[in-house]
Amino acid sequence: MKVIAFAASSSQQSINKQLATYAAGLVSNAEVEVLDLNDYELPLFSVEREAALGQPDLAKAFSQKLASADAIIVSYAEHNGTYTAAYKNLFDWVSRIDRAVFHNKPTVLLATSPGPGGAKNVLAQALASATYFAADVKASVSVASFFDHFDAATQTVTNKDIALQIQQAVSHF
Repeated sequence: MKVIAFAASSSQQSINKQLATYAAGLVSNAEVEVLDLNDYELPLFSVEREAALGQPDLAKAFSQKLASADAIIVSYAEHNGTYTAAYKNLFDWVSRIDRAVFHNKPTVLLATSPGPGGAKNVLAQALASATYFAADVKASVSVASFFDHFDAATQTVTNKDIALQIQQAVSHF
């Protein structure tokens, strides 16, 4: 099974990338590829840019990566209650190539933040629109207060309840 995992963040120190990588590592017998949004940086989407540029190769490459997966794990960072600008821009470009951004793949949606909110607002937005963009959502988990529940040295979730929730989420693959 091929699992594509990524954080909906461009932060070099992304806690969401750590969470997505951790979750992907729990999938038995999986070939895991962790994508970095920084490898898919594009100009700000607009219909005028789309008319001038067409469909950028980086947007096509990202779409092809998702299409090549047997399962997808996304961990959403929250900026001011919504998607990060980097993710939203890439998502806008990719959705113009194919509205079925997630290609009907089994998908687990995660979100985390350093604070007690656990990026629940952005996770709710992602869940609300997921089926419209062809995500076969199997589970979702929000992790509040990331640094209280994740050991950076071992790259593992230390809270047994949260670890179980994530394990159960990816067990649907």
